[in-house]
Amino acid sequence: MAAIAKEIVLVTGANSGIGFELAHQLLAKGTYHVLLGARSTQRGNAALNDLQSRNLPGSIEFLHLDLQDDDTIANAATSITATHGKLDILVNNAAVASYTAVDRQAFREAFDINATGPYLLTKALITLLQKSSNPRIINISSGAGSIGRRLTTSSPMYKIQAEPYRASKVAMNMLMTCQHVEYGLNFGVESEKGKKGMKVFAYDPGFTVSNLSEANTKENGARSAKETVWSLMDVVEGRRDGEVGRFIHNTGEYPW
Repeated sequence: MAAIAKEIVLVTGANSGIGFELAHQLLAKGTYHVLLGARSTQRGNAALNDLQSRNLPGSIEFLHLDLQDDDTIANAATSITATHGKLDILVNNAAVASYTAVDRQAFREAFDINATGPYLLTKALITLLQKSSNPRIINISSGAGSIGRRLTTSSPMYKIQAEPYRASKVAMNMLMTCQHVEYGLNFGVESEKGKKGMKVFAYDPGFTVSNLSEANTKENGARSAKETVWSLMDVVEGRRDGEVGRFIHNTGEYPW
């Protein structure tokens, strides 16, 4: 019996936190080939070596990817095209957050990494995604990017300003809806250009222990990356497909 081809999954910011744990859980399934995206080659290769040492049934490779560097985005597209010829799942996970700095540089960096970079990466990889039989784009957003929650006094995020991070995640959510309208509304149906649509999501993984910011610690109430990724895998594996094109979290949906 011929071996079943693995799905190709690119996870950005996968050298630590949620991205690393997602790569780990994908490898444990044995049905995925993971492209471990990271802007630091040193940290990316260290994460790669760590995961390879666990002898999990899936396969993995490192992909240098800095969302503030258009050359690495173009090179990533070229590399995936040459090596795999398609991409099944793109997880836009890389992000930056600061709860203290509120200046022009903080806004510039937040928008560049959290919104502009993921959008441009998706644009660069769209033809590869369209070659998949079941393409999906999962944009890792945040409940902090919900305008509705920001205006709700009972929200746990109500008293947290973090304007650059919040605004950049609002931007990511808007760009996700643009992706959904442009690429995803006719999923499963051949478009006028003969290209398949895809499933696009904005997903808030919840407050998780990570290097995202100085606040993401167990002492501050953040849950483990392992627990967070259990819920994220529901989106990866299609159990949340009824909520495509929406702003969802581990147990439901957020207002925009």
